[in-house]
Amino acid sequence: MIDRETLQRVFELTGAQNRWRLKETVNLIASENVMSPAAMYVYLNDFMHRYAEGKPFKRHYQGTKHIDELEVMTDSLMGRLLDTDMVDLRPISGTIANAAVFRVLAQPGEEAVIAPVQAGAHVSHTKFGTLGALGIKQVELPYDEERMNVDVDKAVKIIEERRPRFAVLGGSVYLFPHPVREIAEAIHSVGGKLVYDAAHVLGLITGKVWHNPLKEGADAVTASTHKTFPGPQGGVIFFSDKDLYKEVGKTIFPWFVSSHHLHRIPATAVVALEMMEFGHDYAEQIVRNAKRFAEELAARGFKVLGESMGYTTSHQVLLDVSPQGGGAKAAALLEQANIIVNKNLLPYDPPEAVKNPSGLRLGVQEMTRFGMRESDMEVIANFFERVLIRGEDPAKVAKEVTEFRSHYLEVHYGYTLKDVEAFNYVDALRLLS
Repeated sequence: MIDRETLQRVFELTGAQNRWRLKETVNLIASENVMSPAAMYVYLNDFMHRYAEGKPFKRHYQGTKHIDELEVMTDSLMGRLLDTDMVDLRPISGTIANAAVFRVLAQPGEEAVIAPVQAGAHVSHTKFGTLGALGIKQVELPYDEERMNVDVDKAVKIIEERRPRFAVLGGSVYLFPHPVREIAEAIHSVGGKLVYDAAHVLGLITGKVWHNPLKEGADAVTASTHKTFPGPQGGVIFFSDKDLYKEVGKTIFPWFVSSHHLHRIPATAVVALEMMEFGHDYAEQIVRNAKRFAEELAARGFKVLGESMGYTTSHQVLLDVSPQGGGAKAAALLEQANIIVNKNLLPYDPPEAVKNPSGLRLGVQEMTRFGMRESDMEVIANFFERVLIRGEDPAKVAKEVTEFRSHYLEVHYGYTLKDVEAFNYVDALRLLS
């Protein structure tokens, strides 16, 4: 007998999520984004049912001729964005991309130097995450609190003294680019490699507002495809080192991935084409919005990090809300007001503060994709002030947030349903029903 009650609840919860997050809330989670209608349409496809272990045209399964062509095409499109012909899209996340590269570059017991958590390191870089799971020893690079970045001079000395197998820059919480060229020169001088984790800033790099790490000396760039790069959830690795490209390619499968979630490949191709056409304008607007948001928050009495450096050059804004009760409390109040953020440790927080850190990590990339500009950042900053400083009822503010959001429901900087219809893809979708 069909459990219609449970089935109905599944549909209700899914519909509620779509309505709430796509139409009623202001989403400022720095690690999220939305796809265009065109990318969403090709995301729904028969590939989601299939396997294609191995590399294109060298699979362990039959029936892969179309994904073989699509994957080669998408690798090429992604490579054009970073000016390399060595790309691997098979990692299903940025963390898996990191794991595959780390596994090749060092053996258990050997050392890697990583940017400190304060400078943006993702948990996968650390002894508490992927690095530790692989048995690789973590050596932390020194941090310059004034510049909110890796301390280059001290980092070079550590690299020369420890002679690690590789260094990792980039990460999940950083406002300013890490010193790629300087660290690349240092790690190469001791025979090591440089990995740059561009998960958060891939869209800024492909949009040409941040420098391409491959051109500054990185041997591999790992990334997610769903943050400032507005694609489906997944991972990717770009290479400048041919030997490393080959070795990592042999490691992704079978070490870390069997099926690599084929249905995301055509959507990634669509987004790569969108970034070629709209990426620069999109990335520039992201940075303008982030700067304006930081300035407006500071003007309203919030403690915004990075003031001496101009607050931010990325999609992120870091806010110290310890005067407002800490990150956990502030995030919960904002959610009640239909503003979605995440609590986050700040550079001066002790590790044990993780449950209620001082900070909020804010990202403007998704709201920028929905067409918001600098003046809209002023409106959002005002909502923050009303909820967290003036102490207004979040439920009352929530209604105004939803009304404000109702003017921003269309995805910008991407292809539309008309573009989909022009290629008769809607007819193809009917084959799935």
